[in-house]
Amino acid sequence: MGTTQLETVPEPKYWHLKTVIGEALDSDFAVGEILPNERDLAARFGVARATLRQALEQLELEGRLQRRRGVGTTVAPPRMGVDVSTSTHYWPGAPRDAWQPVDCANTVPPAAVARMLDTESDETVHAVRRMLATHGQPVAAELLYVPAGSVPELSAIDAPSGATRARGVLRELQRLTLEGQDRAVELGSARADDAKELDRLPGAPVLVVTTRYFSEGRTAVVSVATYRADTCRLTFGDSGDLEIRHHSQERRAS
Repeated sequence: MGTTQLETVPEPKYWHLKTVIGEALDSDFAVGEILPNERDLAARFGVARATLRQALEQLELEGRLQRRRGVGTTVAPPRMGVDVSTSTHYWPGAPRDAWQPVDCANTVPPAAVARMLDTESDETVHAVRRMLATHGQPVAAELLYVPAGSVPELSAIDAPSGATRARGVLRELQRLTLEGQDRAVELGSARADDAKELDRLPGAPVLVVTTRYFSEGRTAVVSVATYRADTCRLTFGDSGDLEIRHHSQERRAS
């Protein structure tokens, strides 16, 4: 990473510095590589550490850098696309699915999920927890809520607990005919459990994608997936349609 003259640049110093460092990330650093410490970087560019921090914060917001506890500031992998179209239909756990099952427990779902599944407020369902990683780093955590009626052949003997039971639930889903799905996306804040799994601080910005899977005229599964907002971007299908909700108003945008 070379030095640059910042005194004559009309734009804010930190903004120009952000551009210079960003160009260096493309040419001089590999994904996952640790950047020099702030003192060395500030001396190299001849700027105050406060200016450097502003530039690094902007790059982190743009998903170019990651600050990892106990490691330092590293070069982030390219942002992963989160497909929010409904043109491709397959059950969670299908061969093309990159999510990894972690655990499975019987639990009463949140009230909003119970309404989507049309289950009783105190009825337990299978809650399958899965993780999605890229370049060895977790980028998303998911909870799949599956009523017992959607996987009637699930055997406690074949799938007693943990990841084994999670895989059993996913395997049984493949027996159903998937008739369609819909998705809703909203910006949220990481809860304590998701933040820990995603290596983020509680309250960090996340994308929450809720997906309903339909079979036999009913909602068979609800997925609530939490994506790190700094490592993911939304992608759309052929139609390019996105539903935008603002208070009580709804409109379509392309």
